[in-house]
Amino acid sequence: MHRWLLSILVNVIWRTLLVMWRARRRLRREGQLASGEVGRIRVTTLPTDIDVLRHMNNGRYLSLFDLGRWDLLVRTGMSDAMKRNGWYAVVSAETVTFRKSLQLWQRFDIESRLLGHDDKAIYLEHRAVVDGEIYARVIVRARMLKRSGGTLSHQELFAAVGRPEGLPDVEPWVHEWAMASALPATRADAPSIWM
Repeated sequence: MHRWLLSILVNVIWRTLLVMWRARRRLRREGQLASGEVGRIRVTTLPTDIDVLRHMNNGRYLSLFDLGRWDLLVRTGMSDAMKRNGWYAVVSAETVTFRKSLQLWQRFDIESRLLGHDDKAIYLEHRAVVDGEIYARVIVRARMLKRSGGTLSHQELFAAVGRPEGLPDVEPWVHEWAMASALPATRADAPSIWM
């Protein structure tokens, strides 16, 4: 098979569309996931995910964790509400911690869960899991925006999708991480000055 054809077939956009299609099927068959439930999808480490050390490239984890986020958005019903209302989410911060390497052709689960929210963002956790063991974990801070402009308030979001019940409070270290890793607001100056 030509390299260009292989790269087209395994590109993340095609994997994303496949995950979304499968999530819609699962939503119809199994019903909607509650907002605090863990979503799981099975993924295989492909040749395009591998770096020169012959394991999953560290940057690829974040792209593949996006697949888990799409599955969660579709299966909780948030995707339809977002599309209907012209809303979208952007990642404002994320941090990943690696424990073990994923090897070529290794199958693993991406587990995804909504951790909670504060007055400005929604927090999620994704894990790469092999046989019940965590290989990597990412914490994500996402902001909800309107295509018409501006930030979506939680009141608007919860009015459309329902307020999540039974979510634990976001752990204090997650808030501390979000504050410590924040950059200046988009309209503030942010010069690149190295100390």
